[in-house]
Amino acid sequence: MTIATHINPENLHSNPAFTQAVRVPAGADLLYIGGQNGVDAHGQVVGADIGAQSRRALENVQACLDAAGASLDDVVKWTILMVDGHDLYAGFGAFQEVWGGRPNPPAITVAKVAGLAVPGALVEIEAVAAISASSPVS
Repeated sequence: MTIATHINPENLHSNPAFTQAVRVPAGADLLYIGGQNGVDAHGQVVGADIGAQSRRALENVQACLDAAGASLDDVVKWTILMVDGHDLYAGFGAFQEVWGGRPNPPAITVAKVAGLAVPGALVEIEAVAAISASSPVS
């Protein structure tokens, strides 16, 4: 159960893939997840295409959420960096597989960049989650 309020003003574009603004109440714990690439536990890039790397990067985000006692439902903001020249829709397809049919998608920023710090990485995903202060940390 998310504790945030999703806001989509009527005078702004409506898109089922993202929310225009998300309000987090006082007293919520914020979890900032640093940029996750499509890498395995040894730091090796997994997959040569943006879809495979996006799926793995999202699995890595999920691992961070799990460790903090949170879930995808608690994510209020995504920032996605992808190397220019790669198909945005292939990455978005992987995102939709992981996100599924959940209502109230987070706010999102997507930027195309010249390159990322991890050689061979095509995507980097960071997240901010708002969780109840009583959520257990594993």
